[in-house]
Amino acid sequence: MGDAMSALRVGVVGAGNISGQYFQAVPRLPNLRITAVADLDAERAAAAAAQVPGARAAKPNELYTADDVDLVLNLTIPAAHAEVAHAAIAGGKHVYGEKPLAATTAEARAVLDAAERAGVRVGCAPDTVLGTGIQTARAVLDAGDVGVPVAATAFMVTPGHERWHPAPEFYYRPGGGPLLDMGPYYLTALVTLLGPVKRVVGMSSTPRPTRVVGSGPRAGTEFAVEVETHVTGVLEHEGGALSTLVMSFDVWAGQLPRIEVYGSAGSLEVPDPNGFDGQVRIFRAEAKEWEQVPERGGYRNASRGYGVSDLARALGEGVPHRANGQVAFHVLDVMESLLAAAKSGESVAVGSTCERPAAVPAGARPEQEQEPEL
Repeated sequence: MGDAMSALRVGVVGAGNISGQYFQAVPRLPNLRITAVADLDAERAAAAAAQVPGARAAKPNELYTADDVDLVLNLTIPAAHAEVAHAAIAGGKHVYGEKPLAATTAEARAVLDAAERAGVRVGCAPDTVLGTGIQTARAVLDAGDVGVPVAATAFMVTPGHERWHPAPEFYYRPGGGPLLDMGPYYLTALVTLLGPVKRVVGMSSTPRPTRVVGSGPRAGTEFAVEVETHVTGVLEHEGGALSTLVMSFDVWAGQLPRIEVYGSAGSLEVPDPNGFDGQVRIFRAEAKEWEQVPERGGYRNASRGYGVSDLARALGEGVPHRANGQVAFHVLDVMESLLAAAKSGESVAVGSTCERPAAVPAGARPEQEQEPEL
């Protein structure tokens, strides 16, 4: 796999805003080729396909069974993720979707079970954890440079997306909120760094019952808030580390770190998991000061689509891919468990687990991780 003839042929379903990032990245990945673009809006599908050399516009139902599609890239809204995944699997296609894997763990489990029966693979964003930022941090932890991980913190605080989004209501309805919206980035990073989570405790609140659209033609429109907009919790990882998580749409400004990991011999500053790169810093007990860590792992200059390329390579080699359905399911399970713990006031055992994905070597490419022998 590697040239245009052997590349995994990708059919995109959903030509919304996020699709543009994939359309920019895929041409840089020689083991992928977009062959078709589908959307419920036929004109939008045609306009998107016209931007991708060699791609054609298609109807969703046609794309799921098309002979020129090996994998369906599911970029639809979260509420449609499971339906599209099932249709792709029924057509014998591998599927890779934007986060979350599905709206609920019940829906997500059904997708994974269907894929296993069909013998196809499921991948899921975020693949930001495959970039140099999180992977360099992981290399530091795996080398024992901060000793045994004891705890971690992860913070995502904003005043709310209604300040900039012209139609923000869906962020404040069931399936939305700061945890389900941004939690996959932070929790996938924590699982990548520290392994799966076995138990959670938490609390949540909804300080403001209404919000106001802040931009666009509907600016000034008030709407009801139907979900928790401030969620805080503690996650107990299977390895023993305790992560403190704060996800909020109720903080006007803050100077909290994105992610930090605290070990028995030092501390680690981890960059924003919503990006692919960023600075990693370490504080060693013997050094008594912070120092920047040079790149030690991850795909360089990565962007959305690198997880799909990693899946294609892994498929050809017969090894597990990294941005996989089991990790995505576990992260969704952790989020559901945390909301349940906040509602009940009791700790909740997380029913699922997952394998910690393999580390990405420094200088690797998603389509070919090993340098060819000379």
